[in-house]
Amino acid sequence: MKTLNELSAQHIMDSINTGLYVTGRDRKIVYWNKAAEKITGWSCQDAIGKGCFDDFLSHIDKDGRQLCGEEFCPLHRAMVTGKGSTVPVIVFANSKSGKRVPMRVSVAPIFDEKGEVIGGVETFQDLSLEYRDIQKVKQIQEQILINEASDDPRLTVTSYYAPCDIIGGDYYTVSRLSKDRYAFILADIVGHGMASALYTMYLNSLWQERRRLDANPQELMQALNKRLHRLTQGGTFAAALCGFLDLKEGTLQMVSAGGPAPIIYRAESNIYEKVPLKGMPLGCIEQPEFGEVSIEMRSGDHVVLFSDALFEIADTTGKMLGVDRLIDIFKECGWPKADVPFKEIERRLLVFSNLIRFKDDFTILDIVIHS
Repeated sequence: MKTLNELSAQHIMDSINTGLYVTGRDRKIVYWNKAAEKITGWSCQDAIGKGCFDDFLSHIDKDGRQLCGEEFCPLHRAMVTGKGSTVPVIVFANSKSGKRVPMRVSVAPIFDEKGEVIGGVETFQDLSLEYRDIQKVKQIQEQILINEASDDPRLTVTSYYAPCDIIGGDYYTVSRLSKDRYAFILADIVGHGMASALYTMYLNSLWQERRRLDANPQELMQALNKRLHRLTQGGTFAAALCGFLDLKEGTLQMVSAGGPAPIIYRAESNIYEKVPLKGMPLGCIEQPEFGEVSIEMRSGDHVVLFSDALFEIADTTGKMLGVDRLIDIFKECGWPKADVPFKEIERRLLVFSNLIRFKDDFTILDIVIHS
């Protein structure tokens, strides 16, 4: 019997339950372990010599985007940049039976003794059982992202939500308080994935319970914080921004609980204003101070809320984008005068950051006044 020290790397890799394959710089597969065969149905003989970009695994992401070219292939990017995954990504691979298999994938470059990249390794786990639960959570989560202003001609609300995983930890809603008054919130729950998605549902239940009971956003945020502080026992729960909009008076009251300061677009002057709002995130302490501001809103004005995934990104030199450069990208796209979808804003930010997808949930909430 061989000792552990005598076992080959191949024997060890064939013993693990995680699928694993290795490619050269040309992305042709040179090693395919037993778990990869079990998960996909493709045998070692099927896989060896195939390019991972061939009509073989044919990876797609959660949005149906093909990943097996060069621009969006995580493994190719790892070999080009010399950097592996920081977080795993969910993809869907083509199995031998033709059925798509959901997987959680990580990639890394392989270096030789001189530090040169000579190949790449991809590991993956079968998410088929977990994926059914994820889909159920996603359906529930989609139902709590409510816009109650959809039938009011005085207001247009546009949202764009791209969770990092299939489900996410950002929560937003716009609620009607009376004929002329609306309340809204955008909250970024700590982390992302299943746990954060469940927390969004808890936050939604608190919002639905409290939104009509409090006279202003400061009172509402304090009430939410009290309950969330009890839940987290002093751990940060969410960064958030809450507002009350009075269409009759043309006023907007906003309170920040550590959420990114919003942008006001003035239609009459074509000016983008940063709103200087700061505050403690929800759940940190029992009686925090929340930054508050009251703003006059006129016809055509926009208030734009967003999660920090939009500006806490860096280019290839490590320089952070920041809110000023984010505003520049809005301007370059011609938004909001041009009919530019927020997906185009997302694309431009990905180009800036040289990322395939964001490492956190990406949300924009745009509220436009028409009265």
